Amino acid sequence: MTMPGPLPGLSRTISMRRRCMAGALATLLGAVPFGAVALAQEAWPSRPITVVVPYPAGGSNDVFARAVGRRLSEVLGQPVLIDNKPGAGGTLGTGIVAKAPADGYTLAAVSSSFVTNAAVQPRLPFDPVESFAPVAMMAKGPFIVAVRSDLPANTPAQLLALARQQPGKLNYASSGPGSTNQFATELLKASAGVFITHIPYRGMAPATTDLMSGSVDLLIASGSSLRPALRSGKARAIAITSARPSATAPELVPMADVIPGYSFDVWWGMLAPAGTPPGVVQRLNSEINRIVGGPEMKAFLLREGAEPAGLTPAQFAAQIQREIPYWQKVAKDTGISPE
Repeated sequence: MTMPGPLPGLSRTISMRRRCMAGALATLLGAVPFGAVALAQEAWPSRPITVVVPYPAGGSNDVFARAVGRRLSEVLGQPVLIDNKPGAGGTLGTGIVAKAPADGYTLAAVSSSFVTNAAVQPRLPFDPVESFAPVAMMAKGPFIVAVRSDLPANTPAQLLALARQQPGKLNYASSGPGSTNQFATELLKASAGVFITHIPYRGMAPATTDLMSGSVDLLIASGSSLRPALRSGKARAIAITSARPSATAPELVPMADVIPGYSFDVWWGMLAPAGTPPGVVQRLNSEINRIVGGPEMKAFLLREGAEPAGLTPAQFAAQIQREIPYWQKVAKDTGISPE
């Protein structure tokens, strides 16, 4: 039996209904990924966040990460765990974060050594620009120029005069080849035209210990790293490395007063793996900026020799990209190498 054909106009009506239903279904399905992403971002964080500090406990990276982490845990409602992963001049721990899932649950607490390392290390286990999403710059500030307590130099001018009288006899400590301490001191030497012998250490703790014992004459480092030595009276602060006086150490004069153009400021910040959702990065940036900008944290940072930075993720990324070639040139001009 032959089935009767559709009534006139019915095929066209059914076809139109099918197209409308298909369109509605496609719209619904198309909305699922966006909705899922939105829900995922709204739900973040739903578990603990780990901040990898690529240096031993007690250094400035560790101090700032723990202070910010405690307050970040309170505002996010999840534990913020600090995981010290020292090694390879900071590249070991930073490399772990570069390879971590880009979900906002693994961050790196880094400092200016991130860019100075990138300037001298020929084979890093990550790309310093492409492997990370800069989150927030927690703080910034000058280094302190400190000398052993019995060095006959109480001012920047006296230090330079001593260095010129006895070229190479004075020595300085750093936390390792290619460290920010070495960059700050080599830049000072080049700017002033003096020669001071470099003694690299494996970390800031032994460098500070030898400054206190009198084994080294000079150490340029952060206020938080130098505090035990300065408080003990076994080391003396004579200047800061910023171009102008700083609220972090208002009693100290800038080295630029006797070395025109000399300036070295250090920063501390948080990085996430590249590809971390922009919404998560922005949330972290907003919360960290709010935390460090509060009166309690401002006071804490000043005691540690730093001030809030308050950069956006884009501004932080631009600074990293700007600094790497600058320090590459400094390294080439002064002979700094990873040794």
